[in-house]
Amino acid sequence: MLFVLYVILVLLALLNVLQWVTRRKRTEQLSYIIDKLHAIMDASSQEQLLLFTEDAEYRKLLIAINRLLEQNRQSEADFARTELAMRKMLANISHDLKTPLTVVLGTIETMNRQPDLPKQERERLVSNVHAKAIEIVELINRFFDLSKLESGDKELPLTRIHMNEICRKNILAYYDLIESEGLSANIDIPDAPLYAWGNVEAIDRVLNNVLSNAIRYGAGGRVIGMKLYEAKDRILIDIWDKGKGIDEREQALIFERMYTLEDSRNKSFQGSGLGLTITKRLVELMDGEIRVESKPNERTVFTIALKRLS
Repeated sequence: MLFVLYVILVLLALLNVLQWVTRRKRTEQLSYIIDKLHAIMDASSQEQLLLFTEDAEYRKLLIAINRLLEQNRQSEADFARTELAMRKMLANISHDLKTPLTVVLGTIETMNRQPDLPKQERERLVSNVHAKAIEIVELINRFFDLSKLESGDKELPLTRIHMNEICRKNILAYYDLIESEGLSANIDIPDAPLYAWGNVEAIDRVLNNVLSNAIRYGAGGRVIGMKLYEAKDRILIDIWDKGKGIDEREQALIFERMYTLEDSRNKSFQGSGLGLTITKRLVELMDGEIRVESKPNERTVFTIALKRLS
């Protein structure tokens, strides 16, 4: 009987020792995790938290912590990109506003210094000031539009849209400009009606932005094209040209806020860098997508895809 009691006491003692060793090991591992986590965060390191353990719960904890670290790194990278984009946007806003404002102020100064200007010359200068003032207002409106789209304040009521009619209307609106630029138009709009889920005002603006870009940047190819067609559950619109195109690096950037092609800061290709960003946001609000493919001097095509309705 005493032997059995002795064995029980020994086993209890061993159990206590084992529990103490286990607690100590867990405490050491937990301290290591805490110290290592602080070190990774303080150094903004790309390391992961590694610990060799047979404890299943600790392994789960490490997986969860590493996921949080990765999400934190992604958030920091996103913030850095956003901050860089905001700085570039402010620089471009300053540039785009400064140019017409300089013209306005210069013209007004000329008129003030020369009060005896001939009537015809004064009217010409006033007309220039008016045109530049409209340009400034339109630019500010685009900034506000983008702000509303990105903040979610702008709602688009969606309905069934007859895409054949809306495509014809938009390409016809540019027909005089296409002819005056000496371009040919290749239009492929089927007779059979195609319907999409969208917003008329938004689609008009999307097509207007893409068509104006095709004419501005693709006029060197001497042809502008539009094709309307369906594929599975989508209605697709291709707007294409055979101009100088967009190189592969820029194709991934042209929909970003305030991004402009290298030529867009010279006198021939002025732009705010907002048109395609607004276009992309509008398409996304209609549950659609827009993409671009380009082979410089061969073919550049913007494809707008919207949900097809029967």
